[in-house]
Amino acid sequence: MVDSLAARSGLLVCGLFLLAGLGLAGDYGWGMAELTQRDTATSNLRYILGQADRVDTPIPHERFYGVAFELPLLAGGALGLEDYYYIHRFRLTATHLLFLVGGFFCYLLVYRLFNNRLIALFALLLFLLHPRIYAHSFINPKDLPFLSMFAIALYLMERAFRKDTAGAFLLLGIAVGVATNLRIMGLLLFAAVIGMRVLDVGLARDWEKRKGIVITGGLFALAVGLTWYGLAPNAWGDPLAHLAGGLNLTTSHPTVTLELFQGEWFRSDELPAHFGLTRFMITTPPMALLLGIVGMAALVGRGITRPGAIFRNTRLRFCLLLAGCFGLPLLGVALTGSNIYDGWRLLYFIYAPFGLLAVGGLYRIAGGFSGLRCRQTGAYGLAGLGLGLTLLQMAQLHSWQHLYFNFLVDRTTPNYLRTQYEMHSWRVVFREALEYALARHPEEQLAIYTELREFTLHPADRRRVLFNSPVHEPDYYLIITDRHFEAAHRPDMAFNSQYPPFYNSSILSLRGMDGAWMDAAVAAGYEEIYRGAIAGELIIREGGYAVYLRGRRLTFVKENCQPGERAGQFGMKVYPAAGTPWLGSIPDLGSYDYLHNAGVRFGDKCLAALLLPDRPVAHLMAGRYVKNELNVVWEAPHSFSRPGLRELTAELGDKRPGVAGETGFELYRQGRRLIYYLEDCTAWDTASRFFLHITPEDVGDLHPERREYGFEVGDFEFSRRGARFDGRCVATVELPDYAIAGIRTGQYVAGQGKVWSVELELPESPGERRRGEKG
Repeated sequence: MVDSLAARSGLLVCGLFLLAGLGLAGDYGWGMAELTQRDTATSNLRYILGQADRVDTPIPHERFYGVAFELPLLAGGALGLEDYYYIHRFRLTATHLLFLVGGFFCYLLVYRLFNNRLIALFALLLFLLHPRIYAHSFINPKDLPFLSMFAIALYLMERAFRKDTAGAFLLLGIAVGVATNLRIMGLLLFAAVIGMRVLDVGLARDWEKRKGIVITGGLFALAVGLTWYGLAPNAWGDPLAHLAGGLNLTTSHPTVTLELFQGEWFRSDELPAHFGLTRFMITTPPMALLLGIVGMAALVGRGITRPGAIFRNTRLRFCLLLAGCFGLPLLGVALTGSNIYDGWRLLYFIYAPFGLLAVGGLYRIAGGFSGLRCRQTGAYGLAGLGLGLTLLQMAQLHSWQHLYFNFLVDRTTPNYLRTQYEMHSWRVVFREALEYALARHPEEQLAIYTELREFTLHPADRRRVLFNSPVHEPDYYLIITDRHFEAAHRPDMAFNSQYPPFYNSSILSLRGMDGAWMDAAVAAGYEEIYRGAIAGELIIREGGYAVYLRGRRLTFVKENCQPGERAGQFGMKVYPAAGTPWLGSIPDLGSYDYLHNAGVRFGDKCLAALLLPDRPVAHLMAGRYVKNELNVVWEAPHSFSRPGLRELTAELGDKRPGVAGETGFELYRQGRRLIYYLEDCTAWDTASRFFLHITPEDVGDLHPERREYGFEVGDFEFSRRGARFDGRCVATVELPDYAIAGIRTGQYVAGQGKVWSVELELPESPGERRRGEKG
């Protein structure tokens, strides 16, 4: 056992961090994954309690993730926490607490390996003082619990091999099962333990020893399987298919985004091979990097000079395992082209083995504990200085440590980082900006236009904010700028102000009426913009606005504009020309939305301007929206190539047979295009969601995660696939290119059910159609 004094030293540091964390948790905003994770846990709980016949996760691939961490967090409701402000604080604190537990187990592991409290404390601080990971220990309920369990399992692994008892391997199996439940990459630990047991069988000299190794290895594997299975309700029906689906996510994750990396945009499944390693290198504190490189180099040197010693020496063999846990995931991502997004957060777990290798690097630099005392003192002093500088930077960056970059990238050139790398603020920064605005107007109610409603404001503050009101002129526009596509597609983007600046790069913008938003045209002067716009081509007249196109600039103009008439958002949905390798090739995206806050009002005119991308465009729909309420104020199409929507509906009108009954949309098929059409269409007809389930003739044509259901899901919002104009509604969907047996489609309203639905056997004739039945 670790001696009590050593244990108390680690607990004291963790206790101090916990006290600090309890005070700091309220400074962090709402991470984007938070509600999705909570909804996933709720759906699993309903299934466990028999209130649902299946786990219906908000995002289909989320069903392959277990809920070992999320289910306990639902206890927040049992504790009487009703307002989401308090639930959010409870969740942040719980995630951070598990992170501290993971750090404490790193402390215990290093103390066991080196029998020195000082170096063990250094390992603990190295684990806790990574700026990005520290911030994510509050805001990230996905990747940080896995990192924490990974660290805990590493300690239990060393303990199990040292004790070599059935109980130790059973406990290790439970920990690895929980880790695998959180992320399928926990199987890396499973493979490591089984591999080392196989090696031990080969090194054992008698049958009894071999038999004991086989028994403990079998108990470990059984504990892993039962723990993983018990904590994954979705696997209860078909565990092998569920496991295969989870493994498939590691190489072909369905979420495909664009990643800005070294000034270029890449699809997240087509990133350069060095992406993961580079992102790790530029966002990890320099002291940790240096010591980790030294530790790995020392291990490689020992392997070259004395290869046999690595397998016989318990500590060296464990260090080899740590090197594998760090390097193999990076190598796998590089070789398989795995889909990783949001920086390297999906690989955060590799920091635990890397940090432990860094401790080995410090040990080598200090010359071991038999070296000169001055050498040890100098090494520990420099390491402590490095940790101190990192802590100082974390204090300066609070509560934006998740945007940390080290000195390997330029942090001084204005907006360099924003134009070179994804900043990934996860919308956490919104809370701070909203509180800043409220503090400037302590007695007023504010109308604020924002891309995400902020649930983490205190209830009293939240009651003072009108979010995205369609009738109130906004007092402030709150605009995230870290992940917009201006850097690649719109270099002439202008920002009036940033609050606050981060490494001289704008992360979000808080603008009042004196700094109104005019996309790509702020500095030109409003009158000049107006005169230039009306000299262009008038392509749309809708909702009292005239939309002009001149060059690549799309300008919305309204004469005799009154206060409040520019509240909302103006935007366009851009469809690429056929064959263009562009965003339209990303699964589930038929277009990309360029949606921005309202423009400006000067005199009696209102203006809003957008830029078309500098790539071939076949079709666009422009309109005015109230985004958070999914409300289309008005929307109209324009086609650069045929068939446009007006031409398409005219063609369908020529071929439309007689209509019988009062039902939903008419459905047409033209080649691989499915067309929804409705005469006398109102905004209500397009407000609900459309479901589209496509059954192939061969289930093998489906994505692996869909094969269990037997059909492809193509559900969509009308605003993404259609338009309403001249009293008509039309939406088009491209069907997959495999043989289709049938289609079930219709509309539904959340909480109310189906509006109408129909099952189709696809007609061969383009003019044929089937009518739906009332839901």
